[in-house]
Amino acid sequence: MKPPRPRLYPLLALFSALLLLSLGVAPATGPSHWTQVNGHPLHYLRYGSGTPVLLLHGGGDSGAHSFARQLDELVAAGHEVIAPDQVGQGETPALPGPLSYTAMMEDTAALLGQLDLGPVDAVGFSDGGILALMLAVHHPRLLRRLVVSGVNISPAGLPKSDLDDMREDSAAAADSDAPPTLADKLRELWLNAPTARELSPQLLAGIQQPVLVMAGDHDAVRLDHILAIFHALPHGELFIVPGTGHGTFRSRPDWVNPVLLNFLDRV
Repeated sequence: MKPPRPRLYPLLALFSALLLLSLGVAPATGPSHWTQVNGHPLHYLRYGSGTPVLLLHGGGDSGAHSFARQLDELVAAGHEVIAPDQVGQGETPALPGPLSYTAMMEDTAALLGQLDLGPVDAVGFSDGGILALMLAVHHPRLLRRLVVSGVNISPAGLPKSDLDDMREDSAAAADSDAPPTLADKLRELWLNAPTARELSPQLLAGIQQPVLVMAGDHDAVRLDHILAIFHALPHGELFIVPGTGHGTFRSRPDWVNPVLLNFLDRV
């Protein structure tokens, strides 16, 4: 069988650009570290001093690139930055088998346990926002407050046209003899997760930390889904970033950074 034809879903346009590093935003650099978590290597950046902030990147990206326009400002404002690369993304090598939000969450929790920083602030973009919310649900003692942008808690939060296209390509990939690529693994992750056991409105209702929910006014995640997440959180705040789509952190740092720092620096 011939491999599935390449397709660029509206939701994945940003992802493809990230893989090519073609957004015109160079990845930030900082002290690079390696550790072992759950039996495999994990790469992360750690630099600065002050209140620790965990930065969780979007799917297919890296901590250095997802937050290239926030890292230096966070450090200058008195924060210590920890930016891990999840399995098969950034500098962290891939593992056999599918990607899993639960596995990535447990890797992140293990890293925080090793660093022994106490509760940290978490900032998550897209897939990283999912991980931040999952940490708040399943490892609440690790987090002090959260910022999530462009996040969905089920595949239903994605546009129907994207889901239809992904299902078509998933079926074609299943008939191919080619080994799965990172794009294949991400597509399967987005089609099948997060599950209700990992995240649901009922689980969100148990999060006691303050959570700032952000989205672009033309975000790839459906606005009604974003609003449902916001309304489910007992201590949620909402910021719709004007003039941008899914990539809020890179495209509108002029709007995002002041709001982000104000939220993180509240007593």
